[in-house]
Amino acid sequence: MPDDTDSLMLAAGGHCACVARLEAPWTDPVAALARFADEPYAALLLSGRGGWSYLLRQPDAVGSAIEDLSGLLGPPAAGADDPPFQAGVLGLAAYELSARLEPTAPQGRDPDWPDLTLARYPALVAFHIDRRRVVAIGRGADAAAAETRARVARSWLDAPPPAPPADGPLARTVDVSTPPARHAAAVAHTVARIAAGEIFQANLARPWRGRLAAGRTPFDLFRRLARTSPASYAAYLRLPGRAVVSNSPERFLSVRGDHVETWPIKGTRPRGSDPAGDEALARELLASAKDRAENLMIVDLMRNDLARVCAPGSVEVPELAALRTYANVHHLVSRVRGRLAAGRSAWDAFLAAFPPGSITGAPKLQAMKVIADHEPPRGPYCGSLFWAGLDGALEASVLIRTVALVEDPAGWRFEARAGGGIVADSDPQAETAETEHKISAILAALEGEGP
Repeated sequence: MPDDTDSLMLAAGGHCACVARLEAPWTDPVAALARFADEPYAALLLSGRGGWSYLLRQPDAVGSAIEDLSGLLGPPAAGADDPPFQAGVLGLAAYELSARLEPTAPQGRDPDWPDLTLARYPALVAFHIDRRRVVAIGRGADAAAAETRARVARSWLDAPPPAPPADGPLARTVDVSTPPARHAAAVAHTVARIAAGEIFQANLARPWRGRLAAGRTPFDLFRRLARTSPASYAAYLRLPGRAVVSNSPERFLSVRGDHVETWPIKGTRPRGSDPAGDEALARELLASAKDRAENLMIVDLMRNDLARVCAPGSVEVPELAALRTYANVHHLVSRVRGRLAAGRSAWDAFLAAFPPGSITGAPKLQAMKVIADHEPPRGPYCGSLFWAGLDGALEASVLIRTVALVEDPAGWRFEARAGGGIVADSDPQAETAETEHKISAILAALEGEGP
C-alpha cells in the first residue's frame, strides 16, 4: 500500500526523472481494468475515439494537500506520437474543495468524501483505440528503474481475466430524492432571484439514490456504461470503501506547455428517436437564443477565470456554442484558451478555475450560494477528475453524468445527480425534464437487463 501522507513532495526531478516506454499487443482497456477493478486506487480514464485512455494501479504515495502539485513543472516528457500522460498524479477534487480555495464559498462538506484525493503512479498503461496501440510507461530515478516499472505495467495485461458479467439489473433500488414538483419550485425560486438581480445564472441539480444489487460492483456499472453510452471523459476510480463511475462528456481544463484550454458545455437537447427528429432537435438547439445566451455567460466566466493566470491579452474564444452530439443528448460546447503567464503552472490554472463555471453559474460565488440553498453538498458530482504529469501537463474533466458509490455493511449505496443552467427565461417544467434526459443513460445502465 502507498504511504498516506500530507505531502507527496512532487518535484519534477528525483526518483521519477527517467521515462521508459514498452509497446504491447492490443487489449481492450475496459477488459484490462476488469482484472484489478476492486483493487484500491485502481483507475481507468477512458477516452472516446481519437484520444488516449489510461490504466493506473499501485500508486507509491497518496495525499490531500493542495500544495502537492505546485512543483509539477519540468521538461516535456512526451513526443508527438506518445501518450500525453507519462505517469504522475491522478486527482479527485470534490466540488467542496472550493471551500478551501475561497473562504466566502459555501462551507458545507459531504461526510462521505474528502475534498481532495491525490495518488502518484510511477507506471501506467496507455491505450489508443483508433491506432490500436498500447504503451506501458514507467518512471524511475534511472533508466533501469524506469524500464523495470514499465515491464511491471506491461505484465498487468497478462493477468487472467475474470468471469464474464451476468445479465440483469445492477441496482436493487433507485429513487429520485428530489421529486419533479420540488425541483420545479427550486427552479422558479432561482428565476425569481435572477429577476431580482442577485445572479445571472445558476446550475441546479437533483439527486437519484439507491443501492446496487447483491453481488454487483461499481465496475459492473462502469463496464455497462462504457458499452451502452460511451463518453469522451468516462472514468473509473476505486478508492478504499468508495468508487467514482463517470460518464462525462465534458473537459474542464487542458494544459500543454504554457497553453491552457477549457471547454464549457451549456445548452442541451435529447437525441431524437429517428434521424429526422434527431436533426430537428439539433437545429432547434443551434437556433435557441436562450441556450446560446446561457453558453455565452459561462464563456465569459471562464474567460475571467483563465485571465487570472494567463498573460494579458492572450485569452480568446476560438469556438463559441458549437454543436456536439453524444450518445443521449446534443450539447452546445465552446472553447476558451489562453497562454499561462510567466511563473504560472497547470495547477495554478486548475485552482483559479475550480469549480468549473459550467456547473456553478454567474457570478460564480453567488451562484454557488444559491445552489447551496437547494442542494446538499455535492461530493464528487460537479467536481473534477484529473491527471497531472511530471512534465507540467494536465487534463481534467467535469464530473457530470457521474455516480458516487460508498460501501457499507449492507453493500454499495450510490448517488447520481443531473442538473442544468437556470437563466431568466427558464421554464421550471422544461428544466426538470432536462435533468431526466441527462440521467437517462445512467438509469438505463442501473436498471437494464444487459450484461
